[in-house]
Amino acid sequence: MKQDNLKSLFEDLSSDFDLENPDLGHEQRFLAKLQSQGQILADTTNSTSKHQWWKPFMGIAASIALIVSVFIVTQQEPEIKDLANVSPEMSETQDFFTVAIAEELKKIESERAPETEALVKDALEQMSILEKEYETLKVDLTESGDDKRVIYAMITNFQNRIEVLQTVLENIEIVKQLKQDSNENSITI
Repeated sequence: MKQDNLKSLFEDLSSDFDLENPDLGHEQRFLAKLQSQGQILADTTNSTSKHQWWKPFMGIAASIALIVSVFIVTQQEPEIKDLANVSPEMSETQDFFTVAIAEELKKIESERAPETEALVKDALEQMSILEKEYETLKVDLTESGDDKRVIYAMITNFQNRIEVLQTVLENIEIVKQLKQDSNENSITI
């Protein structure tokens, strides 16, 4: 029954089918017309053959890029440790030093004046150097597995920072006292 319907459909449409073959050279004439209109710049057979050999390489390159990106994402750097990671006591020690350093820095900033600017600038540079050393010590602590010598060096680094800041505060007080004494001498003369 279905075959009869299909057969009758094709018989009815048989006059509409185009069964003629184009003349020899039809494709070249068609391409020449397109090229003369500026729509095709190169021979289509050459361009398709050029694109055909790149396809496998593009797939390989995409696969390699995907594998490399997955590898990079999965390779996580170990967490850099600091004193707080060693023990609760070391965490308290780090917190104490951090608060003390912050307070000393506030005092220095409040004493900033044209006469003391060089002292403050020098102190901040020394603090920057000590901070870089501390960052190196954190990496050493991570690599060494909580080596006591590295922990001691980290605590010493904190102590050095506080000493630098206290020395600068003392020098600022000396500069202020010298300025006050010179002002008193100039007033009495």
